[in-house]
Amino acid sequence: MRLENLNVDSLDPHRLAAFWAATLDAETVTAEEDLVEIRVTLPEGRFLDLCFERVPDPSPAKSRVHPDLTGGARQHEVVDGLLGLGATPADIGQGDPPWVVLADPEGNAFCVMDDREAYRGTGVLASLVLEGTDPARDADFWAVATGWERVEGVAPASLRHPSGTGPLLEFLPESDPKRGKNRMHLDVRPGPDDGPVASRLKAAGAQLLVDHPDWPWSTWADPSGNEFCILSPSRDA
Repeated sequence: MRLENLNVDSLDPHRLAAFWAATLDAETVTAEEDLVEIRVTLPEGRFLDLCFERVPDPSPAKSRVHPDLTGGARQHEVVDGLLGLGATPADIGQGDPPWVVLADPEGNAFCVMDDREAYRGTGVLASLVLEGTDPARDADFWAVATGWERVEGVAPASLRHPSGTGPLLEFLPESDPKRGKNRMHLDVRPGPDDGPVASRLKAAGAQLLVDHPDWPWSTWADPSGNEFCILSPSRDA
C-alpha cells in the first residue's frame, strides 16, 4: 500500500491549488471545474498528490490533519515568501514556539518549521501531522496502512517511508475533541498483491464509514476518528 493523496475540502479549488502548487513546487495533474490535483514529486519515483475538491460548506471545525513545511535556516525567508503568495499569520493558541503558524487562503493552518535534524532530506514538505487521542496507537495503525516505519522525531510518534526519504507522518495528542469532519484527510491505495486490505485495517482499528458500490474508494475512520479513504487497488506491479 502507498500513501497517495492529501485531500482538501475547498471553496475555490483553483485558487487553493495555485497557492499550494507554488508553495510546494508541485505540478498540476488534474484541472476540472470542481477538482484540481497537484503532484509533489518524492524520491525513488514516489509522489504525493494534493487533491482540492469543491465543497460548498467545508466544516468549520478545526482539521486534525495538516501539513508542515520545512523552514530550517531559511525559516524567515520561507515565511515571507508564503505571505507574498497569500498566506496569513494564524493564532491557534500556539504561544511562542520556534515554528511559525500560518493559514492558507481558505484558513487552513499549517506550520513552517525551525531547523531540526528530524527534517533533513524531507524536501519542502516536512511532515503530515495527525492529531488523535493516542499518538502511539495511531502511529501503529498508520504503519499498517502505509508500510512506513517508526523513526525518532520531534512528535510523540513519527513514521517515515522505509527509504528514509520524504516527509514524515507525525502524531500529536489532540488539542481539542473532534467536532466534525476534518477538512483534510489522507488516502491510501493498495497494490495489486496487497490482498484483503480493508479487513487488515479494520483489525488494526479502522471503522468503515461509507462504502458506495459506484465509488472507486471507501471512506473509513482511523482509531482516533480521523477520516481517510482506501482507493481502488493499483494495477501496477
